[in-house]
Amino acid sequence: MKSLLLVIDLQNAFINPNTEKLPSKIEEIVANNQYDDIAFTRFVNSEESIFVQKLNWRGCLSDEDKTIVIDTRSYQVFDKSIYSSVTKELIEYIHENKITEIYLCGINTDCCVLKTALDLFELGYDVYVLENLCGSTCGIERHNHTIEILKRNIGENYVI
Repeated sequence: MKSLLLVIDLQNAFINPNTEKLPSKIEEIVANNQYDDIAFTRFVNSEESIFVQKLNWRGCLSDEDKTIVIDTRSYQVFDKSIYSSVTKELIEYIHENKITEIYLCGINTDCCVLKTALDLFELGYDVYVLENLCGSTCGIERHNHTIEILKRNIGENYVI
């Protein structure tokens, strides 16, 4: 069994009073080397995206907004332009590295973490959400509601 810690969208654009404590917590778990592998995702927005066109959300357009706020060291960084981290490149990486367990942390519990967890679950992976290492820019209530949704949809034993 090989494990992967996937750090989702820990970027300047998503750091606010509701998420400001996450970077140091995640940096600590990255430094602990308790996972066989670690990878990061980075959300990249564009003027043509559905996020700008339909939601008028203009975050992650600038280089500063897109910057991951902790040292990614030499770990793989996967760029994405959708909520889910499950891209062709990530799936290839999982297969090539024979990863069997995927642990998720990062921002936003209520969209990118949720969508990634559900997508990996539906693909048959053992996916775990690290509840205390995720957060929502909308606050703890939104995070907690999403954790309950995740427990129902991927199983209580997979939210730790």
